[in-house]
Amino acid sequence: MKVVILAGGMGTRISEESRFKPKPMVEIGDRPILWHIMKWYASFGFQEFVICCGYKGHVIKDYFLNYSAYQGDGIYDLNTDGDGTYGCRDAGKDRERWKVTLANTGRLTKTAGRLLRVREYLEGEPFMLTYGDGVADVDLDRLLACHRAGGRLATITTTQPEGRFGTVRMEPDGRVDSFREKARRDQSWVNIGFMVMEPGVFDYLGDGSQMLEDEPFERLAAAGEMDAYRHEGFWAPMDTLRDKECLEELWAQGQAPWKR
Repeated sequence: MKVVILAGGMGTRISEESRFKPKPMVEIGDRPILWHIMKWYASFGFQEFVICCGYKGHVIKDYFLNYSAYQGDGIYDLNTDGDGTYGCRDAGKDRERWKVTLANTGRLTKTAGRLLRVREYLEGEPFMLTYGDGVADVDLDRLLACHRAGGRLATITTTQPEGRFGTVRMEPDGRVDSFREKARRDQSWVNIGFMVMEPGVFDYLGDGSQMLEDEPFERLAAAGEMDAYRHEGFWAPMDTLRDKECLEELWAQGQAPWKR
């Protein structure tokens, strides 16, 4: 089963980094967050990826075209009559067995349109789909089992994110009845990606001019063709520089739940 990763957005909320590179290439522990996501999928046996490139997509292409050089030691031999030769020492345990398709899906294309543009690479088979800017420890085996048991066209992974603020309950006269620190159970369930799709979802995407999360998903839900897998483990998006710093800290301390 192939894994489609949406990696074409402009990442305006983390412009400190995205001015120079697409958000999926922002690094956590000296590796792009895109790499972290792919490593998680690969740990469950998913080795074929279709990456929907857009904004500064050449940076993603350069990374994979020179992947071995980035992981291992580059060896330059300038003692030649020509322009020199270059080789790369095998990176050993860092060598991946991935097949990666890098698709140009347009700089300003909406997510539904990006998915439509890679349809040919999916060969009419079910596929995984996720965003290129968030990490989680989702059990992909259980997710896939949930999807197959539900028998619907789409299964999204949902979670209750960590609250950013404490909860205050007040009486009409202003007296504080209770005060509770941040609690996940007080939050709404949100879509975090890590989706499984059947080919039939393409019938709900329209002309590709909308975001997946707008009318396409609404149509799937209205038709009774969408399931939700509930994830109660770790999930963190990387929307802002503060988010990046938090992920960096987890990685540096060896406490990254998504590490493989």
